[in-house]
Amino acid sequence: MKLGRLFQRTRQGAARSRSGATPVRSVAYSSSPLLASKTPPWRSKFIVALVAASFIVLLGRALYIQVLGNDFFQKQGEIRFARQLDLPASRGRILDRNGQILAVSVPAPSIWVIPKDFEADRAQKRALARVLGMSAAELDDKLEKNPNFVWLRRQAEEQVGKEVAALGLKGVHQVREYKRKYPEGESAAHVVGSTNADEHGQEGVEFAHESELSGTDGTRRVIKDRLGRVVEDIGDSVAPVDGKDLRLTIDSKIQFYAYQRVRDAVAEHRASSGSVVVLDTQTGGVLAMANYPSFVPGVRGGTPARARRNLALVDTAEPGSTMKPFIAALALESGRFRASDVLNTYPGKLYITGLPITDEHPLPAMTVEQIVQKSSNVGTAKMAMTMPAREIWDLYTRVGFGQKPQIDFPGRVTGKLRSHTAWRPIDQATIGFGYGVSVSLMQLAQSYTVFARDGDMVPLSLVLPPDGDPVEPQVRQQVVSPQTARAVRKMLAMVTQPGGTALKAQVPGYSVAGKTGTSRKWLDKEKRYAQDRHRGWFVGMAPADKPRIVVAVMIDEPKAGKFFGGDVAAPVFSQVVQQTLRSMSVQPDLDVKSQIVARDVPAVAESY
Repeated sequence: MKLGRLFQRTRQGAARSRSGATPVRSVAYSSSPLLASKTPPWRSKFIVALVAASFIVLLGRALYIQVLGNDFFQKQGEIRFARQLDLPASRGRILDRNGQILAVSVPAPSIWVIPKDFEADRAQKRALARVLGMSAAELDDKLEKNPNFVWLRRQAEEQVGKEVAALGLKGVHQVREYKRKYPEGESAAHVVGSTNADEHGQEGVEFAHESELSGTDGTRRVIKDRLGRVVEDIGDSVAPVDGKDLRLTIDSKIQFYAYQRVRDAVAEHRASSGSVVVLDTQTGGVLAMANYPSFVPGVRGGTPARARRNLALVDTAEPGSTMKPFIAALALESGRFRASDVLNTYPGKLYITGLPITDEHPLPAMTVEQIVQKSSNVGTAKMAMTMPAREIWDLYTRVGFGQKPQIDFPGRVTGKLRSHTAWRPIDQATIGFGYGVSVSLMQLAQSYTVFARDGDMVPLSLVLPPDGDPVEPQVRQQVVSPQTARAVRKMLAMVTQPGGTALKAQVPGYSVAGKTGTSRKWLDKEKRYAQDRHRGWFVGMAPADKPRIVVAVMIDEPKAGKFFGGDVAAPVFSQVVQQTLRSMSVQPDLDVKSQIVARDVPAVAESY
């Protein structure tokens, strides 16, 4: 039927054509080569296959990214946007024996910039530079270093952070860090030490106990945008573990007073430097260790290297006549001499292998006690020459010379004590009065605890137990007998009395005992001793009958005219002892009036 209708329409159309009606326009396929050509069946199949393959590749790629290679792409995304932030642990405090703060960490803003995002006109740059304490040129130099990140100021003061924020400059950011503060400043600088900008210990206790003070930083995983702003937390955070507090044996009041006195002495005598060490004889604890010149901890740069040296521990020198009591102790301990035995010291000069040993104020004869009291080189040399060199060396070794002090502190030195087998006769004689051996002030102070503690010696300490008070150590070494120690202590008390070399060491209300020392400085380049460059020493204890403290003082190169230890070091000893005993509530044991009369008698100049 459909076929019939189609045939009928065709005939009607042909009839209209013959009658002159407008013909129906037909498509001439033959006129277009492209349309006239027949498409091969494989081409259409290829196109379909190509499209299908593309979809398969895209599907595989999506499968790889979403499933198989997910870890890699996740990591790449995290590299670009995810960050692990350190949660800084608060550094432990350093306290003195009474709980006073010597070092503490406080929050401080650190200011940084993304130079490529930084936008500011000239006036704003000048304002930023002024707040940061730098010139506009210095600020420009910093901005040119790195387009992505530059520190402008680490650990600034709180007010600086507020003023920078008030400028509202694009590209300038702040982060909270910790800054170390040292309330005692210069006075305790060589004990406490300092840290760098990252709060890692560089010197002193800060360095020696870094692992205990630093703690462990925590972590926090976050997503940041391109401006460095935290957008989202990811994963679990690990909380920081703060550092432990350290309580030292140092007494901040005694430390401050010792620093003041040695500073004033250096200025008065126009000396190069000075040091003081104060020890607790009962516990071996270091109550003070002060040096001048000093530095301000926490201020980086601009400090001379020598000012940062803990001279009491890291510098050694020949201690002069402060060694004479050890020769006297060995003379008594060995039974070769008694304190009352008389030695011929005439004419105040002794030649050994052609080299002279002299006394400053010679006497024809002296007892062993007087040799120490008047600091006789001739008498000391004669005693030393009667003893085997090995015995002298052994005593020096047992009191700590030639060995690092047993104290946990950086920079300790051994000093110099040559083997006795290398001693010549002149060495054996001069080593008895402090030449040919070098010690640190800390070593010298510890050695005198032998006389203060009735012949034994305990280890030094600088850090107290976390939850305990100072206690007397159980470990001790008996160096000489109690009888010998007391006999020598009596001689040392005579040094500070009329006829001795250290009347200026006397302390109102307290008996003291000690020994002066004066030594010429050795000139390495010229291989000789200087005639006009000296060190003045004094080391002693108080109260003399039952010593509670040992104090050692050294003044290096006094240039104001006086250089004997009795003149430059003994007064510092007196002042420090007075303040220390009062601070420790030690009761006076002398009548002040009788001391005033004794101080009016001129002191004997020591031999050196």
